[in-house]
Amino acid sequence: MHNKKLLATAAMLACVATAQAQSSVTVTGLSDLYVGSMKAPGDAGRTNVVNSGGMTTSWIGFQGTEDLGGGLKLNFMLNSFFRGDTGSPGRFNGDPFFSRDAFVALDGGFGRVLLGRTVAPNFVPTISFNPYGDSFTFSPLVLHQNISGPAWQRTNPTDTGWSNQIVYSTPDVSGLKANVHYQFGEQAGQNGKKNVGVNATYSQGPLGLTAFYEDVSIASPIASVLPDGRKNWMLGARYDFGVVKTFATYGQTKGKNDDYKAKTGSLGATIPLAANSRILAAWAQSKLDQTSTKRNTVSVGYNYDFSKRTDGYAIVMYDKVKDVGSGTSVGVGIRHRF
Repeated sequence: MHNKKLLATAAMLACVATAQAQSSVTVTGLSDLYVGSMKAPGDAGRTNVVNSGGMTTSWIGFQGTEDLGGGLKLNFMLNSFFRGDTGSPGRFNGDPFFSRDAFVALDGGFGRVLLGRTVAPNFVPTISFNPYGDSFTFSPLVLHQNISGPAWQRTNPTDTGWSNQIVYSTPDVSGLKANVHYQFGEQAGQNGKKNVGVNATYSQGPLGLTAFYEDVSIASPIASVLPDGRKNWMLGARYDFGVVKTFATYGQTKGKNDDYKAKTGSLGATIPLAANSRILAAWAQSKLDQTSTKRNTVSVGYNYDFSKRTDGYAIVMYDKVKDVGSGTSVGVGIRHRF
């Protein structure tokens, strides 16, 4: 009996010690599911779906920090996308398991130095300067830049996340922050190539400004639709008038060794109806110089907060590509953060 008590006490102390050792590690994530009726330009017909990621791509992961003393902290993230409608890992088949984040970073008064996989320079400026954030389903700006289909090839040269990169982030100076990205090739036949980029965001009171620039020669990780390399940039602004928050962006993607040129502009607004609900409206237009192809997409939606962690949405999107046709998509969904 005495030995059993000792064993039980030892096991309890081990559990406590383990919990204390892991107290800085958090399991976190987001689940977003919607019911929709979808039709994009060029689609043969309408598709009725239960899908994942109407407003935000679903993900789960781990993050933590350790105080190293002297003003230094070690941070890490290991975050994986998943498709909540099927339980499949990744955003698509073949997506790396920790495709959202897989990095360690050293933080201090100098800013941050990060090693591993994390967002590309284009990502934060894009999602922060349109009403639909990081919706890869209903945000006109995000769709034009990042989703290919029968009638459209994405204008963003690579993925929204880069692997094998070093990122330096400056401290916040009166609302201004900047990030410098360098991605090593480390792919078959691309060891001598690299991706480089920079972005900056200014936020002070109701005003926000942003810009990014990328010089891209390698895919990361999806197959590149721009084999000769591309340079792309975007400028963005937002202003909160109280009764409405407005957004505007303009950017271009150019070929480094060909005459490819795409121009994309967007406008948007978020209109608060009450403390916990809002109207979302956004429009984007893209033009391809070589083919005179033009795409216009408009989304209008309603977003309601059930709590601080759970919200619901209903969205209608109209999408048209010149000389191809148009399509209308409708989605109603719910999003929960944990």
